[in-house]
Amino acid sequence: MIRFWPVLVIIAAFGLPWLPGLPLFWVTLGNEIGIAAIVATGLVILTGIGGMTSFAQASFMGFGAYATAILSTRYGVSPWLGLPAALLASGIAALAIGAITLRLRAHYLALGTLAWSVSLYYLFGTLDLVGRNDGISSIPPLQLAGVKFVDVRQSFTLIALALLASLWASRNLLDSRWGRAIRALRGGSVAAASFGVNIAAARMLAFVYAAVLAGLAGWLFAHLQRAVNPTPFGLNASIEYLLMTVIGGAAQLPGALLGAGLVVIVNDRLQDWLPLLLGHAGNFEVIVFGLLLVLVLQFAPSGLWPLIARRTAATRHTIGTIALPKRATPAPGPALEVSGLRKRFGGLVAVADLTFSLSAREIIGLIGPNGAGKSTSFNLLTGVTKPDAGTVRLAGRDVTGLSAPAMARLGVARSFQHVKLAASMSVIENVVLGAHLRGNASPIAGVFRQDRAEEAALFGEAMRQLERVGLAELADRPATSLALGQQRIVEIARALCLDPSLLLLDEPAAGLRHAEKQALAELLRKLAAEGMAILLVEHDMEFVMNLAARLVVMDFGTRIAEGPPAEVRRNPAVIEAYLGSAA
Repeated sequence: MIRFWPVLVIIAAFGLPWLPGLPLFWVTLGNEIGIAAIVATGLVILTGIGGMTSFAQASFMGFGAYATAILSTRYGVSPWLGLPAALLASGIAALAIGAITLRLRAHYLALGTLAWSVSLYYLFGTLDLVGRNDGISSIPPLQLAGVKFVDVRQSFTLIALALLASLWASRNLLDSRWGRAIRALRGGSVAAASFGVNIAAARMLAFVYAAVLAGLAGWLFAHLQRAVNPTPFGLNASIEYLLMTVIGGAAQLPGALLGAGLVVIVNDRLQDWLPLLLGHAGNFEVIVFGLLLVLVLQFAPSGLWPLIARRTAATRHTIGTIALPKRATPAPGPALEVSGLRKRFGGLVAVADLTFSLSAREIIGLIGPNGAGKSTSFNLLTGVTKPDAGTVRLAGRDVTGLSAPAMARLGVARSFQHVKLAASMSVIENVVLGAHLRGNASPIAGVFRQDRAEEAALFGEAMRQLERVGLAELADRPATSLALGQQRIVEIARALCLDPSLLLLDEPAAGLRHAEKQALAELLRKLAAEGMAILLVEHDMEFVMNLAARLVVMDFGTRIAEGPPAEVRRNPAVIEAYLGSAA
């Protein structure tokens, strides 16, 4: 029955408001819940999943409402043609505001959107174009096949179908290539960028998508209320929409409907009950909502929906059998050449004139005591951090200072010293993120599920890499539920999904058992034999010395030795760096 829930929702949308004896008051309240839930659905994508808090959603709803109101009242445009205009107006407004505001992070972004909300509210109230504070009235109702949507029961059906379409489109987006990029923004943006995800584009996509859904809600509001003014599009409304999202479950699409229902119904009841209890009128419901929010954050920080649906079935992905095109086998010769690489953080020289080279089919180890500058060197080589001086050449090409996505496009993949997996995604979803650049489907293709063939191919590649590293049976498990050693292997599988020519692994053997280390060493030897160049940072000396052909030793950011493992082991400078001069 769960498979056919959309059909059940459609039947309910057409039949529920016409139940005998159902008061029209509750149907009207249901309409309000549906419109609010559409806005909250966008906030689930933006805030709950993308990690960007916005207080401007009611403003974007206003752009949609005013756009269709102006067209239909002043130019006689059909309300149905006002729909694309409303979506376009909200989307363009979000693009313009996002281009400025999305440069901010964390609470600065929230404050930025709050400032926009206040500014736009007063702008709506002073512009003659939108009727100042009086707004626009006599907006024509929606009409289909000669039937005007003037009855609240007819409106209920339309709003329910619009909400269903919003949830369906949002679910499709999250299950797409760009949806995974949005999901990786919360806690995994550095890793996502290292595999070619355009983080700025992913943030903008989430911001604009949420605004477009708010524009849809504004279009419905304008033609069903038949009048608009600035009041429903102010800061208070934006705060309520955010409250709905948090209470329902900020990272859960069904939580948008649950939160909208609770907030709208409780708000309506409190407005009636509190004056009776306290003996005089006032906005006491605001105080009660504040207390409710504190309680929810205290006892259900993920919202109420996860408490209702504690067990959610893992998403099943189609595993394709058609292999993705592979990168050309690197030619023999230097794959990586590093010369005079330097990086300073304030008064600390983290990397000082680092120089070494790495050839195709070669494995070398970059070792040194804690704080020697190894991970910083990795960040410099992969574009996460820009060097102050020196050059980096990849297969003879100067790539110094290129961004992490640009390095990924050139075939550079990596793992991290501290595991960076998206907690909200399964093992295979984290791994397929490494193949982001090997797909090209647009977000629109994802929303309308026109990317299924490509998705099957990407997940097929991810499954092949999981089988390669021995974790295929854990593909559908939450990534962060695995042991630390297994999570590191997941990172390696994700790196292999890029089909790299240069693989940089930061402490890949940490947390692995002896047999797992042997299997990892065998895999790395096989990858090198296939033409890959591999650079390891590793503290397990037995592991790295039995695997690497050469070792580069760093101490305090400087290369102090380089050569075969046996030679490095006897080097007095290396012994002093690891054991101290007394040794």
